[in-house]
Amino acid sequence: MSLSDISSPVKEHLGEFNKHFKELMKTNVALLDLIIKYLSQKKGKQIRPTLVLLAAGTCGSINERSYTGGAMVELLHTATLIHDDVVDKSDERRGMASINAEWNNKIAILVGDFLLSKGLLSAIDQDEFEFLRIVSKAVRRISEGELLSIEKARSLEVDEDVYFRITADKTASLMASCCEIGAFSANANEQERQAMADYGEFLGIAFQIKDDIMDYTSKKFAIGKPVGNDLKEKKITLPLLYAFKQSERSKVKQIIKTIKKKKATKDEVKEIIDYVVSVGGIDYAEKKAQEYIDKAKDAISIFDDSIYKQSMIDLADFVIERKS
Repeated sequence: MSLSDISSPVKEHLGEFNKHFKELMKTNVALLDLIIKYLSQKKGKQIRPTLVLLAAGTCGSINERSYTGGAMVELLHTATLIHDDVVDKSDERRGMASINAEWNNKIAILVGDFLLSKGLLSAIDQDEFEFLRIVSKAVRRISEGELLSIEKARSLEVDEDVYFRITADKTASLMASCCEIGAFSANANEQERQAMADYGEFLGIAFQIKDDIMDYTSKKFAIGKPVGNDLKEKKITLPLLYAFKQSERSKVKQIIKTIKKKKATKDEVKEIIDYVVSVGGIDYAEKKAQEYIDKAKDAISIFDDSIYKQSMIDLADFVIERKS
């Protein structure tokens, strides 16, 4: 099943959301307008606003408040991607030059700040102060997760607890916010809001684990970056952590020594990838991802069956079946 099929129950609502989003992005600064137009050319899968709308539908109603919430999280997500590209010195995003590469770091940071502020102001303008609380919590978690990730990339002292904390904060927190905002926009009660937040959290963790798996298994550039890129960026993810647990200390030291090199060769990276696959690192990570998908589905079992709930179940399956 494709993402288009999954989002079909909210297709018309996504159209309305996009109109709302486009209106929100208008500015009186020529350079900013140019960059926003450039950003609109590389629109992603819109998983996050889709989550907001599906959560709202599952809880009873998709409305103008849902569009505001969806716009908030999409603006925040875009801002964090732009800032991430600066931090990671990335030259490419979704097959196109990143903002920092096309313009420069200063402009990229300022554009990210602009998008973040537009998202926050869109909630204030609509008196959606609970949206602000939910999103501000996500911003805090994303920042903490990013800083912890940078710290651990320097020392390479990562275990599963640290990995899951970084994954939850950097990736899952925003998906949890999407689902909670969608529920709140539909006037869901506390139990329903928490169930939706849990679904988003578990879905986000599985999503990141799948990304980490694809860094070892995908064909070159199938996921928008070279295979083995995480290793080159000194990121120790779940497949490698499992491989460490299965290995002699000398083998672990050898791998860490290679990762610490200023620039590991393609052959060295391939050797690590082949080793991780051979000792079951991918199988273990896939098993963990499935466990979180099962938790996500279980979290929304409290809701009545509907086309929206079914799409949320299908989306959970899509997350670990996807190839890109």
